[in-house]
Amino acid sequence: MRVVSVQLRDFRTYTRAEAHLGKGLTVVHGPNGAGKSNLLEALYFGCTGRSPRTRNERELVRFGAPAARVVVQLADGSRAHELSVGLEPGQPKRMSSDGAPVERLLDVETRPLLSVFLPDRLELLKGAPTVRRAHLDQFVAALWPARGADRRAYSQVLSQRNALIAGIRAGRASRASISTWDRQLARHALVLREHRSTAVTLLATPFAERASQLGLTGAASLDYRPRSRALDEEEFVAELQARFPGDLERGFSTHGPHRDELALLRDDRELRSYGSQGEQRLALLALLLAERTVLARERSRTPLMLLDDVMSELDSQRRELLARELSAGGQSVIATTDLAHIPGAGAPDVTRLRVSPGAILQEALAA
Repeated sequence: MRVVSVQLRDFRTYTRAEAHLGKGLTVVHGPNGAGKSNLLEALYFGCTGRSPRTRNERELVRFGAPAARVVVQLADGSRAHELSVGLEPGQPKRMSSDGAPVERLLDVETRPLLSVFLPDRLELLKGAPTVRRAHLDQFVAALWPARGADRRAYSQVLSQRNALIAGIRAGRASRASISTWDRQLARHALVLREHRSTAVTLLATPFAERASQLGLTGAASLDYRPRSRALDEEEFVAELQARFPGDLERGFSTHGPHRDELALLRDDRELRSYGSQGEQRLALLALLLAERTVLARERSRTPLMLLDDVMSELDSQRRELLARELSAGGQSVIATTDLAHIPGAGAPDVTRLRVSPGAILQEALAA
């Protein structure tokens, strides 16, 4: 599955625009503020129904316009598909796949997988553990689509247990029923923990290799740190029961996979605390490339990579390595202010788009 084109209407700074992507590398270039990041954001939004940059979706609608729309044309061999998202502030998003309304684009089988590198995404390394947990769960769902339901099931049971704790604190519910929710929570928690652990194991070696290739000094590693050490359901229930007085005092469940951590390390020290911003950028890029490698191997589906301002802090050797990695298979879109930063940008197999405020010019479309 590959993206053929994206059409934008009243999205960010674009009134109307269209961009065609090549089968391999597409380079988007133009001055700062021209709309390069907006184009990458539109590609992500059109394929997922959400933005990688903001939670306030009103920002996506061009100033003064009533609504925004993004349409993505796809090709799967000789078969064509279409995804579309319409956004009117204050109204539910209108999403469709091949013209049929859908609740979630993430559940559409013909949707391409995506991986995105934006400067803002350093929050994945620098931010709270919840950001890394969510990212890991998204990777699990991309790797094994059916397992995404296990994360949702855990969240539902956790919500029910928290509601019961609130009821007990308020004197509206009995403690007698907590054991039922403890057992359900334990069952789903162990499944979720196993999914995450298996995913991190698959990522460990390619992450270390990509980090080394990109120039991150020292030994890079991933460390999944589950809150529970229970070996079975009974042990997990016992952990929950031991912590129940504290849960009751705080008003919510304090134990379980919703408190787990994923640490990115260099020489066994967390890059979150001990890495420079440049080292954190390299680690994030290495993680995304590792995920791409695993997905290509395990699912025979290579994610579309969206990379914004990724080359500026790499030396010429690392740029060459990254360019070769991206050219090895699958689609990639790189945004840059300077074409000279992209090795091989002028090659005939590279698609080039020049962006100026509100407009996209197709300079070259690779066959």
